[in-house]
Amino acid sequence: MKTYCIIMAGGVGSRFWPASTSKTPKQFLDILGTGQSLIQQTYERFRFVCEPDSFLIVTNEDYKDIVMEQLPELKEDQVLTEPTMRNTAPCIAYAAYKIAAIDKEANLIVTPADHLILKQKEFEATVNSAIDHISEYDDLVTLGIKPTRPDTGYGYIEYEAGSDRLQTVKQFREKPDLPTAEEFVESGNFAWNSGMFFWSLATILEAFEKHLPLVKKCFDVYSDKFMNHSEGEVIDKLYNDCPAISIDFGIMEKAENVKVIEADIGWSDLGTWGSVYDVSEKDANQNVVISGKTLLENASGNVINVTPEKVAILQDVQDLIIVETKDALLISSKKSEQNIKPLRVKLGQQFGDEHI
Repeated sequence: MKTYCIIMAGGVGSRFWPASTSKTPKQFLDILGTGQSLIQQTYERFRFVCEPDSFLIVTNEDYKDIVMEQLPELKEDQVLTEPTMRNTAPCIAYAAYKIAAIDKEANLIVTPADHLILKQKEFEATVNSAIDHISEYDDLVTLGIKPTRPDTGYGYIEYEAGSDRLQTVKQFREKPDLPTAEEFVESGNFAWNSGMFFWSLATILEAFEKHLPLVKKCFDVYSDKFMNHSEGEVIDKLYNDCPAISIDFGIMEKAENVKVIEADIGWSDLGTWGSVYDVSEKDANQNVVISGKTLLENASGNVINVTPEKVAILQDVQDLIIVETKDALLISSKKSEQNIKPLRVKLGQQFGDEHI
């Protein structure tokens, strides 16, 4: 069985404003200062199991050129463009039907484009175990992250404790408050929900038939168009008719054949500047300088990303997020970073969407 990797790359990354904008979202940025964008890192991460012709990127039609520029090994028909955002279930269905047109025996990996994984060796072992499982069993497998702390920013997966590598999922739990998160971690049978999945093509199509028949019906109507010149003509109609729903809510929370494989792989979803701070190398005063020539005087706990051609001085400041681009500047306390997303919307309303 051949394994295909579906990379979901359609988000905006609004919490990473002003570096991430609707024109160039965070998955196409070198957020960590490594020399590679997040989608490039994700692509390279799965090259051990997938050849270049086994990748499909699902993204917004506005970002197709960026994908082709950043992933030059891909052919144009490997970049699937959504005319509008319909959440993850239609996104995954689109890629699954595309693959079904050429390989009905396929195994599928589904991953976001913008996550960080620091322990590649452990990650590869986990992926191989998941693929071995779905090659033998008709299960929907999700990758769970072994919690390192009671975090309120992640959804959780509750599973039946046992000695097997993969465990049966009892239920998915929404982002908890702190006392509940502490209970989850203490119990020992909860994992963070990573949003990465493994299943055979046949298993996921059967799950769509059972749990999301309206989504499957939309794609069934146009399935014969996915490998010819008519695809672009029908995808607008299809997405106009297709309900917007997440794969978690639509299938994973309802299906009875869901397994979780828990792993410690140095994972972060990189959802905020604070999460970048947490995983980045720090100086003696716990500052993180991602980019820019910066002089720090009595400054601690800051995350700084300024344009390379400028110099900056930070004096007598603590625990700030400072991000500067060619035409925008953000200064915020780290503790208030969840307000960046709504403030970005407010800024667009007041000064124009071209700034967001």
